Amino acid sequence: MQPPQKQKQAVDSGDAVERLGRDLAALAGPDWQRLHYGVAVSGGPDSMALLWLMATLLPGQVRAVTVDHGLRRESAEEARMVAGFCAREHIAHATLTPPVPLRGSLQAAARSERYRLMEDWRAAHGLAHLLTAHHADDQLETIVMRLNRSSGVGGLAAIRARYRLVLRPLLGWRHAELLRIALDHDIPFVDDPSNSDDRFDRARLRHALASQTAIDVGAAARSAGWLAEADEAIDWAVERLIANWPDASDIAVIRDEGYPAEIFRRVVTQRLRANDGQLRLRGASLDGVIAAMKGGRRAMVGALLIDAVPGLQGTIWRISAAPRRKARK
Repeated sequence: MQPPQKQKQAVDSGDAVERLGRDLAALAGPDWQRLHYGVAVSGGPDSMALLWLMATLLPGQVRAVTVDHGLRRESAEEARMVAGFCAREHIAHATLTPPVPLRGSLQAAARSERYRLMEDWRAAHGLAHLLTAHHADDQLETIVMRLNRSSGVGGLAAIRARYRLVLRPLLGWRHAELLRIALDHDIPFVDDPSNSDDRFDRARLRHALASQTAIDVGAAARSAGWLAEADEAIDWAVERLIANWPDASDIAVIRDEGYPAEIFRRVVTQRLRANDGQLRLRGASLDGVIAAMKGGRRAMVGALLIDAVPGLQGTIWRISAAPRRKARK
């Protein structure tokens, strides 16, 4: 629980607060100073620094939330530490706990439940946005993980600065800068041991990247931002392309008018999601579906079927619901 000794180089608090204001304005829009925000706070130095910066920038307009999954013995104490800091600084704070035990992949399940709980909390308090403390070092880790999974444009965009009502204004900041802010202003924080637990892929990657000097972390974060813009631009173009089809209102139709491969991937993805909003299909799985379609074979995706229209094979397909399997007696 004891933070390391202060580093010699300090961060000017006034400059840091102004910088956050500029970054927040770019994400929240021209009325950003009038809005109220929630800050997700784990108790680590990054989120504690973000909370302090936001409370300094917009006093009285910030609430904090901590999610305690109860997966570690220390988690309750960490939540109390955050609550104590918030009480000292007159920041409203809530600790949320999942109503049922987590299932499936532990990290993925925890992340999904965390965001669900925080979104409910945000809406209940009428907050415009929820802020998280993801930074440039997190971004680089995510980019490299996605590279190892052969991700395309969307995947390599990595952590989005804005996703629905979640804002991440620190993606251009380094972890070391946030740590110095916490140390310089005597902000308490804790280190989550899972961040250094080599059983987790991200922790192993973090160790590997810690000593590397070949990759410019800030440049990588900026590239991810541009890739996110490119990803949004392609989706924007595909939406307008589909809107110009003569049968655009029929969500069961998929057309191919000689589109480039990436455009057709997104056409297929958008039409499938129009039929099943929960469907997630990417990478090799999506390419396999498209190969079946192009080869004149029936493709099955979740509970959906894709069949070529007779006489128009290779240009038009229709989506239908797969027949329900009969229950075994």
